Amino acid sequence: MPSLEILLTFFVTTAIFAYIPGPAMLYAAAQTVARGRLAGLMASLGIHIGCYVHVFAAAAGLSILFHAVPTLYMVVKLAGAVYLVWLGFTLMRAKASGEDGMPLVEAKSARRAFFESITVEVLNPKTAIFFIAFLPQFTDVSAAFPVWLQFLLLGMVANLLFSSADLVCVFLAGAVVSRMRRSGKAQRLMQRAGGTVLIGLGAHLALQRT
Repeated sequence: MPSLEILLTFFVTTAIFAYIPGPAMLYAAAQTVARGRLAGLMASLGIHIGCYVHVFAAAAGLSILFHAVPTLYMVVKLAGAVYLVWLGFTLMRAKASGEDGMPLVEAKSARRAFFESITVEVLNPKTAIFFIAFLPQFTDVSAAFPVWLQFLLLGMVANLLFSSADLVCVFLAGAVVSRMRRSGKAQRLMQRAGGTVLIGLGAHLALQRT
């Protein structure tokens, strides 16, 4: 592995990146606001698991395809953007049920949030680009471990740090949700707010040039 100094620099730098508000944090918070804390936690877990696809791809050198084939990058990016927008509209259009006004998505929301979040993360090529641009700065070709294994281990650590930031957002958003949960109107408003955030994230991803 790289020296202790390089590893410490990697940890601090990654932690700073992780806790700067970004799309993943907004996504996890939006799921929490729209579907509840459990769904937010499952969304964070889904993002975490989906990110391993990019970690393994970076370790295997497959992520370089996004640089070599710009069309592939664009297709995957647009697919992810369309999926986010579709999820947003799905949340906004979900009907309330029962006397408490809770949305129908509550019944299976946590499980749906988990699988939806895996898909969202896998279809985000910017994650792959981040790993192949960021991780090589902290690898050492003269180390005892091969470079691919260094990529894998550093990527796993980075994924854990980013997921910890997502969890912070979930619990903060959950605190707000728990106070407003008894109000059917407030719940409906939070559902629409969460859907709006997802639509905005999809539009932002689609319109970004890189």
